[in-house]
Amino acid sequence: MGKKLFIAEKPSVAQEFARVLHVRGRRGDGFIESEDSVVTWCVGHLITMSYPEVYDPAYKKWAFETLPFLPETFRYEVIPDVRKQFETVKGLLNRPDVEAIYVCTDSGREGEYIYRLVDEMAQVPETKKKFRVWIDSQTEDEILRGIREAKPLSAYDNLSASAYLRAKEDYLMGINFSRALSLKYGGWLNDNVEGKKWTSVSVGRVMTCVLGMVVSREWEIRKFVKTPFYRVIGSFSPQGLSGGAGGEAGEQAGVETGESGNAFEGEWRVCEESHYFQSPKLYKENGFLDEETANALIRELKSEEREAVIESVEKKKEKKNPPLLFNLAELQNLSSKLFKISPDETLQIVQELYEKKLVTYPRTDARVLSSAVAKEITKQLKGLQGYEPALPYLREIARMKSFEKLEKTRYVDDKKITDHYAIIPTGQGLSSLKSLKPVSARMYEVIVRRFLSIFYPPAVYQKINVVLVVDNAHMHRERFHTSQKVLVEEGFLPVTKYSFTQKKEKDEEQPETNSLLPRLKKGMKCAIGGMSIKEGETSPPKRYNSGSIILAMENAGQLIEDEELRAMIKGSGIGTSATRAEILKKLFHISYLNLNKKTQIITPTLKGELVCGIVRYAIPAMLSPKLTASWEKGLTGVSEGGISEAEYMGKLTDFVSVQVGKVKGTDNKAQLRSYCNAAREYYSPGKKKEKESKA
Repeated sequence: MGKKLFIAEKPSVAQEFARVLHVRGRRGDGFIESEDSVVTWCVGHLITMSYPEVYDPAYKKWAFETLPFLPETFRYEVIPDVRKQFETVKGLLNRPDVEAIYVCTDSGREGEYIYRLVDEMAQVPETKKKFRVWIDSQTEDEILRGIREAKPLSAYDNLSASAYLRAKEDYLMGINFSRALSLKYGGWLNDNVEGKKWTSVSVGRVMTCVLGMVVSREWEIRKFVKTPFYRVIGSFSPQGLSGGAGGEAGEQAGVETGESGNAFEGEWRVCEESHYFQSPKLYKENGFLDEETANALIRELKSEEREAVIESVEKKKEKKNPPLLFNLAELQNLSSKLFKISPDETLQIVQELYEKKLVTYPRTDARVLSSAVAKEITKQLKGLQGYEPALPYLREIARMKSFEKLEKTRYVDDKKITDHYAIIPTGQGLSSLKSLKPVSARMYEVIVRRFLSIFYPPAVYQKINVVLVVDNAHMHRERFHTSQKVLVEEGFLPVTKYSFTQKKEKDEEQPETNSLLPRLKKGMKCAIGGMSIKEGETSPPKRYNSGSIILAMENAGQLIEDEELRAMIKGSGIGTSATRAEILKKLFHISYLNLNKKTQIITPTLKGELVCGIVRYAIPAMLSPKLTASWEKGLTGVSEGGISEAEYMGKLTDFVSVQVGKVKGTDNKAQLRSYCNAAREYYSPGKKKEKESKA
C-alpha cells in the first residue's frame, strides 16, 4: 500500500498536521515521515513568473519596440532562495511509493496557486491521486474533518484558473504599463522629484487605483473652501407642567435638549410654510448662509409676545442589533482605531492567532457563519469556558439558550459565504494566550466579544421626536425640532465593552439630568424664552486612515460605514482580503504614500501625486475603482465557472494592447506641467509642514 503525502504552505502548519496525524517517524531535511504518511511544506511561494528577458534577451532593454509584451505561453522558475525546499518537495511528489497527495496549503486562491505552480514545475504525473484539504481553522477536529472530506483536486480547477489569471493580469499590466509610462514620462518624473535617484514609474492593477483614491481625496481637501452657516436655537418652557424636569434619563441624539428647570431647546428647520422656504439664503434645511438672516428670523419671532405650540410628539422604539461578525477588512478597520496599527500588522496578528488555533481562517470576506458551523456552535462556546473574560456572558447565553436559535438569525447565511465563513474564536488553543503580546491578546478579546454578542438580544431605545410650531410676523409658520434617544434595554452592549479601554461608547452613556420630553403632549403651549445663534462651518472630507482605506477598497472605492449596504455590493471590491494589506505596504515602501504611525492617517507623497498625474493623463482607466473592481469580479466569475479562462484572457490582452497603444501615441506633458506645478507648490516647505500638522 502506497503512502500519503501531505503538503502544507508553511513549516508551522506542516508541524501541526504531523502532530494531528501522528507522523513521528523519520525527520528528513524538509519533511517528516512515518510508515504510511509523509508531511512536507512550501515556504510560501516556491515558484515565480519569469522576467521578460528570460523569453528573449532583447526584452532586457526597455523599448517601445518590444511593447506590448504578451507571451502566448507564460514561463515560470524556481525562486533561488528556496530551491533546496523545492527540490525536496519535487522529489517527494514524484516518489514511486507516494500514492496519494493531499494539498493542505491555505484554503484560498493564493494557497491554490502556490501548490499548482509547484505541481506544474515538478511535473507530477496525473496518475497520482490528488486531493484538496479545505479547512477553516487549525484545530485537530477541523484538520481531521478536512482530510476526511477532502475533494479531488480537480474540483478546484476553476479556482486555480482564476489564480493563474490574477497573476498574469498583475504581471502583464505591471510590466507593460510600468515600462511604457517610464519610457514616456520617467525622465520628466525624476526631473520633478528633487534629490531622488532615477526610478521607474511603478503601476499595478490594484496599487495604482488605491493611489488614485488617496490622491483624489487629498485634492478634494486641498480645494475645499469652508462655508460658515448659522443655526437658530430656541428655548421653550411648556405651560401646565409643575415641578422640576422629570421623565426617563437617556442619551441625547440630534439637538441637545439643554433643559434648565422647565425649559428645553429646539432647532429651527425650514418647512413649506416658512417665510424662508426655498430661500437662496438657506444653508441646507437648518441654517442660513449669513448671520443677519438668522437674526432677522429671531426678530420676527420675538416681535410680539408669541407662543409655540407642540404640533407633534412621536414616540417609538428602535432596536440596534449586534453587528455582524468580523471579516478581515472589518477587523483591520477596527484595529486601526483601537490599536493604531496598520492593516498589514493586523493581518500578521490574526494570522498568529490562527496558527495558534485560537481563531478561524483570517483571510475571509464573509461576515456570517455557515449553517453547518451554526449547528455545532456549542463546541466553540464550551471551549471558551476556559477564557475568564467570557464566563459571565457564557452563563447568560446558556440561560437564554440563544445558541439554539442561531441558524435562524442574520448571522448565518450560506449564500453569503464563498471560501470561508467569518472570523470567530475556535474555543481551543487557550493555553497559548499567555505567550501572546498584549496587542495580540487584546485582538483576541475583540474577536471573542464580537462573537459572543451575536447570542444577545438587540439594544432597545425609546426615541422621542418633538415638533413645535410658531406663527411669525409675516403670517408664516416656523417649526422647531428636538429629539432624544433613551436607552431602555442594554441588550448586547455590555458584551462589546473592552476590558482594555475606559472610553465609553455613545450607546452606553446616560445624561446627568432628567428630560422634559417624555412628559410633553401634542397641543401643549410653550412660552418662548431666549433665542440664540449657533455658528458652524462645513468640514472638508476626511483623509483616509489605514482602516477606512481597507473598507473603501472592499467597497469599490466607496467608504460605506453601513454594514447592510456593504453587504449589498459584496464581491465588487478592489483586491481581496488576502492582498489589500500587502498592496498598501508596497505603496508605503516605494514612497508613493506616507503612513503616520501614530494616527494611521494616509497621505500621498509628491512622487505619488506625480505618478498619479502621469496615469491620469495616460491610462486613466487604471484609476477607476469601478473598473478595477470589475476585473476582480471577473476573476470571481472564473472561479465560479461563469466566465471561461479564454474569455477573460482575451479581454485582458486586448485591454493591455489598447492602453499601451494610447501611451505610445499621445503626449500629455503640457497638462502634466500644470498638474505638477500645483502639486509642487503644495509640497513647498511651508505648505508641507502645514499639511503634516493637519494629518
